[in-house]
Amino acid sequence: MTGIPVTLSELPPRTPVIVESVDDSQPNDPIARRLRELGFVAGERVEVVARGPFGAEPLLVQVGYTRFALRRAEAARVRVVAVAAEAAA
Repeated sequence: MTGIPVTLSELPPRTPVIVESVDDSQPNDPIARRLRELGFVAGERVEVVARGPFGAEPLLVQVGYTRFALRRAEAARVRVVAVAAEAAA
């Protein structure tokens, strides 16, 4: 994965990435606002830890030392880019 933004829902498990943005689907979007409140903010390192057994839902996502279960639709709002090789080590 290069510097091309993808969504969190598209990532394979255990791929460290950096949040680029959270997409609002409408003005004052409550889901996007809540994602930001949980720590999905630009520059934050995140990782999909695991996927659920049915339809790969929910996604277990780690932000810092905290883990959250997100629906794929929620994870699809989070745009991410790859961690630079030297920062990943």
